[in-house]
Amino acid sequence: MSKNFKLTVLPGDGIGPEVMAEVKKVIVWLESKGGYKFEIADDDIGGAAFDRYDAPLSDETVAKCRKSDAIIMGSVGGPKWDGVDYNKRPEAGLLRLRKELDLFANLRPAIVFDALAEASSLKTEIVKGLDILIVRELTGGVYFGEPRGIEDLGNGERRGVNTQVYTTSEIKRVGRVAFDLAKKRRNKVTSCEKANVMESGKLWREDITALHSAEFKDVQLEHMYADNCAMQLLRNPRQFDVIVTDNLFGDILSDEAAMLTGSLGMLPSASLGKAGQAGLYEPVHGSAPDIAGQGKANPLATILSFSMALRYSLNAGDAADKIEAAVQDVLNNGIRTPDIMAEGSMLVGTSAMGDALIKALDGRLAKAA
Repeated sequence: MSKNFKLTVLPGDGIGPEVMAEVKKVIVWLESKGGYKFEIADDDIGGAAFDRYDAPLSDETVAKCRKSDAIIMGSVGGPKWDGVDYNKRPEAGLLRLRKELDLFANLRPAIVFDALAEASSLKTEIVKGLDILIVRELTGGVYFGEPRGIEDLGNGERRGVNTQVYTTSEIKRVGRVAFDLAKKRRNKVTSCEKANVMESGKLWREDITALHSAEFKDVQLEHMYADNCAMQLLRNPRQFDVIVTDNLFGDILSDEAAMLTGSLGMLPSASLGKAGQAGLYEPVHGSAPDIAGQGKANPLATILSFSMALRYSLNAGDAADKIEAAVQDVLNNGIRTPDIMAEGSMLVGTSAMGDALIKALDGRLAKAA
């Protein structure tokens, strides 16, 4: 099994470069202590790319990404680029990258670490031990369907149109991702749509059911209306293992699930395409321009995104396990950045949090020796 990998690293804007510096500490540790070798190509995306290339993502950067085993991104956006044309805004670079690489499956874990259970907006007994994975279809649905637009009907009346549309192949390919992931977890998939009022939802339910019958009978499947899923996430979130849903509902449900964990600074994500193609890994949080450059940002979401890259793109699950266990150790030791600070804990900055993680990795390595 290869331990040599090519990474494209895109720190981006705001706190992106700060948190990415801590990921690189973990990469150095894996090279020195884990026997891995990473060939890293650094480049820009978002506002940083606009300043450098006059575009939020250059053709050269896309070419680098295509040649990579995985892409690790920080964040994009900030008030500096508010006046830029829509097609050159920082966010347009991220959207283009997803489209160019056909990254159709977005993975958003919602994990409540025991040490942070009290930070959730729900009661501790409801969220403790929570471990949900939401698989959101990322390249279809109402965000991309045609026709779309705003039309003038005259007499001061206008109409806005967006089209929710899916094909069988789009539904089944994201369904396969969900079922495959469930087999490596607790073997349960909850498929969410609105089949009671939407034809696209009816198709979604029928195609997921057909896929399950043909290829994944050994995985438990349940169907749930998206509005009921939203309620159940607040009522009894631990009933879920893997949730698979469309672009619109996935956008909403994954944000709801994120808030169960207590902090966006702890949440990673992955966007995957077809097998053998580089995935894109990024923290859920934004560029946080209000704290950029102050050393206050929590790097754990970006580090955990790198851990997802090890697990899903690089076939290095053992290394991912080590990183995730070390994160748990750091939190158990009461080390906190401002976003997860609690009474009696030790407040640290971005770099010190990265150093604490490396210390935890060293500690686990020493115990295993």
